[in-house]
Amino acid sequence: MTMTDTELRPAALRDLRALPKGHLHLHMEAAMRPETLISLSAALGIEPAETRGFKGFTAFSATYKSLLDALRHPDHLGILMDQIFEDQANEGVAYLELGVSPRFYAEQYGTFDAAMRELIDLARAASAKHGVAFGLMPTIDRTAGPEAAMLVAETAVKFAGDGVVSLGLAADERGFPCADFAEPFALAKAAGLQATPHAGELVGPESVWEAIDILQADRVLHGVRAIEDPALLTVLAERGISLDVCPTSNVLLDVVAEIAEHPLERLLDAGIRCSINADDPILFGPDILSEYELSRTSLGMTDEQLAACAWTSIETTQASADVKVAAKVRIDSWLTGTTE
Repeated sequence: MTMTDTELRPAALRDLRALPKGHLHLHMEAAMRPETLISLSAALGIEPAETRGFKGFTAFSATYKSLLDALRHPDHLGILMDQIFEDQANEGVAYLELGVSPRFYAEQYGTFDAAMRELIDLARAASAKHGVAFGLMPTIDRTAGPEAAMLVAETAVKFAGDGVVSLGLAADERGFPCADFAEPFALAKAAGLQATPHAGELVGPESVWEAIDILQADRVLHGVRAIEDPALLTVLAERGISLDVCPTSNVLLDVVAEIAEHPLERLLDAGIRCSINADDPILFGPDILSEYELSRTSLGMTDEQLAACAWTSIETTQASADVKVAAKVRIDSWLTGTTE
């Protein structure tokens, strides 16, 4: 029996832009468009930050902070926030949990609280305009000292339920273990915020153990080095703690040698829930849609796996019940090829 041309033709790939997804690991300043960095810098009469050519995490961190120079004008933060939400809408994001640092803007707005209020108001306006639900993740800089850490946590708690949904922890893990931040995270958890620290990126499984046992992490940003510890994999799966994974970031910061070696599929095979994220697009290149496409083409992930990651990126958050229900219907429809 000879197969027809139609039977031989491969099935059309599902459109990943149409897959509803959450974006849970995205740092605000590094979500700036390259052309916007140029235009905002020109408006201030400064040279735009160089976003390529850094080597290693220390240089990456310095490069990240150089982006702040373009945001010194009072109007520039609003431009950035609006464009971030527009970009998320264009990439099929249904819910954005944006990492923000009120400490960066406390001087500009007078206090941590005033800076946080401005960030929330700008995000709320952009959310309404572009139809992307959101929550903000005020983020502690591990390297800024305990006083700054508590100020960020206290600010997050004041706005819990008013645009703030989680407390993050970022910057260099080396020499700044999760255990050092037990007090601010206990404060956040008591206020009903999710604990969402970075861990298991530059430091091995011991960092993830601290994140889940000491900080009581609800999600771990990165966490990919959990793959080195079978006992940790079992615990993550049993507790349902998800990892907010950024494949390209892990390659460019030497967490993995090349994309083909990325452990995302092995983590999924171990029963661990994972979301797919872009981390710092202006520095690393891909946006979230490109990361999904990369996961399909370079990691060989199936559409069923991609849909599962998309659901994890919605279900494991404090997005509203309405957002979750609508996203689940659309994800299921995306898989079955039906429309709702």
